[in-house]
Amino acid sequence: MAAVSPLAPACFPVLAPIAGVRLAAFACGIRYTGRNDLMLAELAPGSAIAGVFTRSLTAGAPVLWCRECLAGGIVRGIVVNSGNSNVFTGRAGKEVVEQTAATAARLLGCDPRQVFISSTGVIGEPPPGDKIISALPQIVPRLSADGWEAAARAILTTDTFPKGATATAVIDDVEVCLSGFAKGSGMIAPDMATMLAYVFTDATLPPAVLQPLLAASTDRSFNCVTVDGDTSTSDTVLLCATRQALHPPVASPADRRLRDFRRALDAVMVDLAQQVARDGEGAQKFVTIQVTGAATFRAARRIGLTIGNSPLVKTALSAGDPNWGRIVMAVGRAGENIDPDRLAISIGGLPILANGGPVPGYDETPVAEHMKGREIEIAVDVGVARGKATVWTCDLTHGYIDINASYRS
Repeated sequence: MAAVSPLAPACFPVLAPIAGVRLAAFACGIRYTGRNDLMLAELAPGSAIAGVFTRSLTAGAPVLWCRECLAGGIVRGIVVNSGNSNVFTGRAGKEVVEQTAATAARLLGCDPRQVFISSTGVIGEPPPGDKIISALPQIVPRLSADGWEAAARAILTTDTFPKGATATAVIDDVEVCLSGFAKGSGMIAPDMATMLAYVFTDATLPPAVLQPLLAASTDRSFNCVTVDGDTSTSDTVLLCATRQALHPPVASPADRRLRDFRRALDAVMVDLAQQVARDGEGAQKFVTIQVTGAATFRAARRIGLTIGNSPLVKTALSAGDPNWGRIVMAVGRAGENIDPDRLAISIGGLPILANGGPVPGYDETPVAEHMKGREIEIAVDVGVARGKATVWTCDLTHGYIDINASYRS
């Protein structure tokens, strides 16, 4: 594994245990040596699940399986491997998923369609199903309520650190917990989901409530992060509720009693999404882009992502070059409605552009100083309406080339 990103948190957080969730990790030897590469999560019978997945037209066999299983709304197990994405592997890939689900189901005592599968790694290589399936009986005895960090580490590929987040909320005066982890470092430009992420809660919520909550939270978190503009074939976000909390049932996602839960869910999802950007391949700087004055939230997000995906902007960020002309270029390329005469841009809270032109007496020196730091803030107002969004990204360094040029070797 590469040196830990300079933008990484000091340590993996202590994640609150979730009643009805046990996790474990195991070393199968799929691609990596000396590290775990298989994760199993076991959930209490009757646990509900929601999911969002990549809309890539070359989605992998695990994504196709999960989409089908999601209709049942119940989850008893989640199996995730790293080192092989099981994408574009033909009939063999589908059979590996089916056999993995069947084996895990026998061990957990459930229907195979209550076992959700994810894979991450190299595309197009035959998946080593025998290694995964033979490992499952060995991983089950390792299941524990505090296996969060081991599980998070097992699903990493080019990541330099495991990503976890936790929060609490109150529903009808009853405290509920949320804990989750994610992986992602490259091929990051989400479309309905991002990389791999798993969030668990003990809240007593049915699938019909979880699904819209997850979709909305994903839009505000994972779908607002980008590293390199490439959408993965394996993007998966799953939200699972063990229904162990003793609060009255909730039947509608619009129920006011869920206000605090939505806040906590967003907190976990945004935290994980930001950690993905902080672990962008070769990243040296974490960048927050705030777009205001757009026609809608989606318009603002598209403008922000266009800025965040621009190689010219990202290399300027890497060099600490306050070349605001590149930001103007990206705003115009986004294709959303703007008012050029009201366009305003600031970096690090320092006004650069206002009313469609440079701020009188603009001094680039303090802006350049801000851009030397690890955390960079860009604000853009396009002067049209009240739509706003925040996007998170990173700079583009030679490290990105080094990592991806040697990924398969």
